[in-house]
Amino acid sequence: MLDTILFDLDGTLIPFFQDDFIRAYFAALVHHMTPLGFDGETLVKAVWRGTNAMVANDGRVTNRQLFWEVFTHDLGIQALSLETHLEDFYLTDFDKVRSILREDADRSDLIRSLRRRGYQVILATTPIFPRVAVETRLAWVGLSGGDFDYITSYENCRHSKPNTAYYTDILDATGIPGENCLMIGNNPIDDMAAMDVGISAWLVTDYIENPQNVPIERYPHGNYARLEQILMALPEIT
Repeated sequence: MLDTILFDLDGTLIPFFQDDFIRAYFAALVHHMTPLGFDGETLVKAVWRGTNAMVANDGRVTNRQLFWEVFTHDLGIQALSLETHLEDFYLTDFDKVRSILREDADRSDLIRSLRRRGYQVILATTPIFPRVAVETRLAWVGLSGGDFDYITSYENCRHSKPNTAYYTDILDATGIPGENCLMIGNNPIDDMAAMDVGISAWLVTDYIENPQNVPIERYPHGNYARLEQILMALPEIT
């Protein structure tokens, strides 16, 4: 029985294209961090290397631990002091990145309606950001961490999309059977990988991220408006 809905965040709940976000994110990050004495180009390269390491994480440590291992390898152990500054960035200047949203959107009615009707709702966002950065992005669409039963972030994950271990980790952490879940996302590789562990999936096409041109006809799919119609019609769980 379907009783749990997993949502991707970027390009799914938040209406933007990934390329726009990456450009704006790094511009804001460099602007915030270079006054601390780090070269912008070197900083961006170190962040990318840390990010790629998290995507390839084999589970030996959390994504947070792995990111900072790689980051400090590139910039030196003194770069550990940047974690506090990064947290400040995510609480302040990072919020300006919301300017790249392609439309105003408030997802609170849908998410809160699902929970009122008895569904568990999980934010299954790619766990390469700290929780504080996830919370800031949620606010762009009228949500907060309290609107979800479980949220993935780099602190609590040891794998990343499209590794299927990312999804089994969620199931293990929450104790929810995969057959009870529906994963909703905008990337046919990263998000539809949930199907490999027995989770149903639905592909949102408004801001689809499909650089490899994977045929999407094999997946249930449609725009966000159609998805909202389907989810709002789900019965109450008794």
